[in-house]
Amino acid sequence: MKFLIEKKSLIGIVILSLMLTGCVYWLRAFQVYQQMSDFDKNFAVVVTDEFTLQFKDPVLYNKDFVSLSKLFPSDDSPTPTGRKWRYWFRKIDAQGNIIKPEIKFYTDLYFNKESKLTAWSFSSLFLEIAPPKFLEVSLRSIGGAEIDKEKRQLKANSALLEKISDNLPKKAAVIAKLGEPLEIKDEPEQEIYMYHFQLETQGIEKGYEDRALNVVKLTFDKKTQDLTRMGGSFAGLKVSINYKNFLVEHSQED
Repeated sequence: MKFLIEKKSLIGIVILSLMLTGCVYWLRAFQVYQQMSDFDKNFAVVVTDEFTLQFKDPVLYNKDFVSLSKLFPSDDSPTPTGRKWRYWFRKIDAQGNIIKPEIKFYTDLYFNKESKLTAWSFSSLFLEIAPPKFLEVSLRSIGGAEIDKEKRQLKANSALLEKISDNLPKKAAVIAKLGEPLEIKDEPEQEIYMYHFQLETQGIEKGYEDRALNVVKLTFDKKTQDLTRMGGSFAGLKVSINYKNFLVEHSQED
């Protein structure tokens, strides 16, 4: 089952998805959703070459992620404080072959000795399509978002979204990192670049094999060459972030 979330992040999708499944998962996920209302009290963001969201009061368990996605991590390794799960996503061609030289990104989940999620990191390549400032503000916007169970969406009031003044990634810079797309959809005012990434995983539950395929759609404004929207399917979860919703609007004199 896939979920769509507008103006949100991967974290928001997991929270929403868990809230729409079993009762126990719902209670834990709802706790995280409530924590988002006081973001700085419950979370911390660390940006280096990675983007890391730290959970100050861990709630979600590692089994919640497997139960939701039906997928296991690429690597499961011990750490001094618990375990680290890494999910590798590798760019593939139309026939499903891994492209050489490899273009890949990862996301890491860190769990404590109680198997509770303490941190979630995204690699530098992922930040090429989800810039740190925009990723952080999208996380912050989850607090107070309305839950639409029928459409399986978390939807924020755009008038209440935090605005930032920052440059959006340019198409040339993104292509330099991701390479040529599998497909380009030409529209009057924008171009949509489509990429396929394969999740490295084992033991996929029967009937969920398609979740290992991750489709990424990047929308570029023809006039400015800015990346304006990122949409993708990551380990069976769908995300859509419209970066323009978070930008400060400038007057023509600016």
